[in-house]
Amino acid sequence: MDRLLSRPERGSASTEAVLLTPVLLFVVMLVIQFGLWYHAQHVVQAAAREGVRAARMEASSAVAGRTRAAEFLAGAGPTIVRQPVVTASRDAERAVVSVSGRAVNVVPGFELPVGATATSQVERFRGDVG
Repeated sequence: MDRLLSRPERGSASTEAVLLTPVLLFVVMLVIQFGLWYHAQHVVQAAAREGVRAARMEASSAVAGRTRAAEFLAGAGPTIVRQPVVTASRDAERAVVSVSGRAVNVVPGFELPVGATATSQVERFRGDVG
């Protein structure tokens, strides 16, 4: 009698494995995707900071800041940040460098944007007053 009751459940473990494996793989891919996004976000933040350091020096310019940020991206994250855009501006008081792009994607169609802006006062020589 026990044999007759257990027959309809034959193969249920295989069916569960077939149904759950893709879901588990998708969850693993999402975790990896989040890790790549997190890393790309840190790379663009570091590139923006490097760019503003170069742009804020006394005899420097916005072009130098943009160039330094682009060089940093090319060295630190040439494949982790896709379609990078670097902008820089500088006036007499402050320098601003912005970096944006998209994190590399593992999950098809799941592109996450990354971006950062760094701002700093421009260095300048001030003579003694008094």
